[in-house]
Amino acid sequence: MNMLKQRNRIEGENLKMSTLANIDWDNIGFKYMQTDLRYLATWKDGLWDEGRLVKDNMLSIGECAPALHYGQQCFEGLKAYRTKTGDIQLFRATENAKRFNRSASRLLMPEIPEAMFLDAVLQVVRANAAYVPPYGSGATLYIRPFMLGVGNYIAAGPAPEYLFSVFCFPVGPYFKGGMTPVNFMVSDFDRAAPYGTGAAKVGGNYAASFYPNKLAKDSGFADCIYLDPLTHTKIEEVGAANFFGITRDNEFVTPASPSILPSITKYSLLYLSREYLSLKATERDVLIDNLAEFKEAGACGTAAVITPIGGIQYKGKLHVFHSETEVGPITKKLYDTLCAIQFGDMEAPSGWIIKV
Repeated sequence: MNMLKQRNRIEGENLKMSTLANIDWDNIGFKYMQTDLRYLATWKDGLWDEGRLVKDNMLSIGECAPALHYGQQCFEGLKAYRTKTGDIQLFRATENAKRFNRSASRLLMPEIPEAMFLDAVLQVVRANAAYVPPYGSGATLYIRPFMLGVGNYIAAGPAPEYLFSVFCFPVGPYFKGGMTPVNFMVSDFDRAAPYGTGAAKVGGNYAASFYPNKLAKDSGFADCIYLDPLTHTKIEEVGAANFFGITRDNEFVTPASPSILPSITKYSLLYLSREYLSLKATERDVLIDNLAEFKEAGACGTAAVITPIGGIQYKGKLHVFHSETEVGPITKKLYDTLCAIQFGDMEAPSGWIIKV
């Protein structure tokens, strides 16, 4: 066994034996908790420094940093999972690295070498292994890489310097007591402009959704459905998640649009639908006036994995899919299959899992 394999084996064994933090794992919810260490690197004069783990969870940046005034920042979200054997693993982290760089490039920010991105994530998870929830709790370690444009530059243009950081914290299962369908309403607001930054994971897309989200919740809905910004005839996203539907002839369908964030969970479900459930799986237009073609519907993303949609309110009428109280059988099967892979209970497709 070479030295690298031996070191990885020893690190893996140490993570298995690490003492869990004294946390009530059943009641941590989905909220921030400061953990021990985070990763920080700086880009200046065309180069990234070596990066390092730091204890301080506070950042110091100049008052005219472009991230603050012009929104030059991007981020990612992924998770680490503890398996039945005590191992810790990442799910499709390479895809997060690729999407992070696409977002950075869209805002004229420097890319992070893929190996550097993955190494930063692995360092943070290993340094905070005590916060990776135990297998069977349904909880996970949420990981947030992000980049900020910084430096003393007040003009409306790319920053002269950048900070790249990765932090993590444990989160509970999104669904307390199991998955329950929720209802959504169609919004009159747009999530992103045509040919804008809708396909990039940048803060401005989310800040713009706060007000429509509040209106939806004030009306008794979980969140809102955004239509395409050009014609307002096609479903694009569900709040901060991607939409999918199961047609009456068992086809998995998800919208195709240049304004949609390319969800890693969505593309995983497209693959699992075809290869594991033997369904036809398609990206195409989803017309809001043709909701009746779907017998099940849901939203998908890293945080909730899958949120079953009970019904969608449109033009004063609630269109109900499978049920407002019960999860559809195909949606449930997709959720169970994906979670089994993420927690190591089912063999994953090649390249999907990185052992920590």
